[in-house]
Amino acid sequence: MLLTSQLRTRLRRNAGHPSERDHFPVVKLFIPDANATWLFTELAADQDTLFGLCDLGHGSPELGYASLAEISAVRGPLRLAVERDRHFRAEKPLSAYAADAQRECRIVA
Repeated sequence: MLLTSQLRTRLRRNAGHPSERDHFPVVKLFIPDANATWLFTELAADQDTLFGLCDLGHGSPELGYASLAEISAVRGPLRLAVERDRHFRAEKPLSAYAADAQRECRIVA
């Protein structure tokens, strides 16, 4: 399971506070056998649309929206599925991760 009920609650809470736009990432997802990484801060009411920093491993990470269903279906070159980094703890707001990612051409977490 990529998102526990606790993570979903935190992501939904962030989505419900639009005045506080620069949230700390709640969850980090990645593909073990590829360079794709996502840091998400919000989950829409549809329970599928996530907002955060997306890096598909092509050197151009960007802020945007992604579908949890689509991410769940992705497989890396060795057919490994997307995983949640269970040890990830955000140390800064999403904007700081985005600035670092632009500088490094990849998410540095």
